[in-house]
Amino acid sequence: MRLKLRITLLLALCALPETQLLAQEQTVKNSIGMEFVLIKPGSMVVGRYQPTVSAYVAPKPNQEGHTRKMLPPSAYKEAQRMAAADARPGFKVKIDRPYYIGKFEVTQAQWEKVMGSNPSFYQGDKVAGDAKKHPVENVTWEDAQAFVKKLNQMDKKNVYRLPTEFEWEYAARAGADDDIPWPEARAMGVISDTTTRPVGFKEPNAWGIYDMIGNVWEWVEDYYNEKIFADPVPPRKGKLHVLKGASFTGDAKNATYMTHAAGPGNGFDVGFRVVMEARP
Repeated sequence: MRLKLRITLLLALCALPETQLLAQEQTVKNSIGMEFVLIKPGSMVVGRYQPTVSAYVAPKPNQEGHTRKMLPPSAYKEAQRMAAADARPGFKVKIDRPYYIGKFEVTQAQWEKVMGSNPSFYQGDKVAGDAKKHPVENVTWEDAQAFVKKLNQMDKKNVYRLPTEFEWEYAARAGADDDIPWPEARAMGVISDTTTRPVGFKEPNAWGIYDMIGNVWEWVEDYYNEKIFADPVPPRKGKLHVLKGASFTGDAKNATYMTHAAGPGNGFDVGFRVVMEARP
């Protein structure tokens, strides 16, 4: 009886449309080898900034009787005032629908399969290791959109697009409430380097996504709002588009998912990753 039940269940699963089976998978790979991670709905606070300032502590003489010079108490009070003025409470963003986001940045090999060329600066004998596994770079926002358009033409079973800024940040945070700690940024991000590295060169975030910090800046769908932080409602038009995540040329200041920048950037350190729509 149990065997019959199992066979019936297996046949029922096999009879399900591909769309229903796909929606249950945590990771998927498309026909050209691009891997995607399922991101489930949830919420986060965006743009929260709470700078801290050390309190004044009166210096004490050392064993030799010398007292270390310090700024006066008034300087600490002024710093606290400035920090309070710059603090931001942030705003809540709700991700209503599931989506798949690229497990890695789009590689040079994947770009070549879709577009038939390679615009990257760091390719061939210019970099150590397998250049085709390095992220594609030296691409504009329009180039990224052209890739997405052609990818949709090649793979009609799925729908691809650039992530919105909030989708990108939600996936990058991987459930974290605060900014990324510096030790984690160093472990996960290709930063303060001289070249791009193969995708997946460093550790993934908590949701198994690689290079959300460092390697190359990543284009997203949204227009830039001319501010350091995003607005609750992204602008509907603008001159530039948003870049997220910093690049291999960045340092600790850039190793964050809280703020954003705008393109075109340096070119040679700008790439992207793709979102694949989750099916019902």
